[in-house]
Amino acid sequence: MSNHYLVVGGSHGIGLEITRKLIQQGHRVTVFSRTADGLADLSGVEHHVLDLSKDEISPELIPADLHGLVYCPGSINLRAFSSLSPSAFRDDLEINLIGAVKSIQAGLKALKKTPGSSIVLFSTVAVGQGMPFHSSVAASKGAVEGLTRALAAELAPGIRVNCIAPSLTDTPLAARLLSSEEKREAAANRHPLKKVGTANELAALATFLLSADAAWITGQVIHADGGMSSVRV
Repeated sequence: MSNHYLVVGGSHGIGLEITRKLIQQGHRVTVFSRTADGLADLSGVEHHVLDLSKDEISPELIPADLHGLVYCPGSINLRAFSSLSPSAFRDDLEINLIGAVKSIQAGLKALKKTPGSSIVLFSTVAVGQGMPFHSSVAASKGAVEGLTRALAAELAPGIRVNCIAPSLTDTPLAARLLSSEEKREAAANRHPLKKVGTANELAALATFLLSADAAWITGQVIHADGGMSSVRV
């Protein structure tokens, strides 16, 4: 059966891999993102140029038959707390939390019409681990985790809401953190599984959570982090 999904930030990184997997599974996908750069080789994608840090979502852009929504945009603003201005915290909240709120509110009416619909959000392992230089991103993604649980309660039983909390993943957003073999090896060695995550691995989890195979899962923050959040070796 062909479903229709909205992937916000679906033209690059994890979002692009989610878009690709959904298309491969025979679904229809609408993408909101600032550029269409990664979508050239994909057919069956409806793309709208939007920057949700400043743009509003017109109701006519939302698919009428919406089965699921994924919000992928994020930030890696790793700086000492003393060097971060309040506006830096606001910027991270805008992209990580407020953009998700805008997307969900825009799509909510359509999602409510579709039995078994699903929302997938993204957090970070840093929310639960207390990592230096992560104060801004951890604060904004912590808000996303709170939103996940609150909406899972409020929207049940019709809409499932879950969140994925990755560790460092090999995407364009993390390119400067993995820009040499030495950095890549050091990053891998911080994880019990001794590897850096891939966008494909995160996309596989996201598409599972969107699917009917995850019909008994809601209100969860699922850690896909190579064991960093729970294992010591």
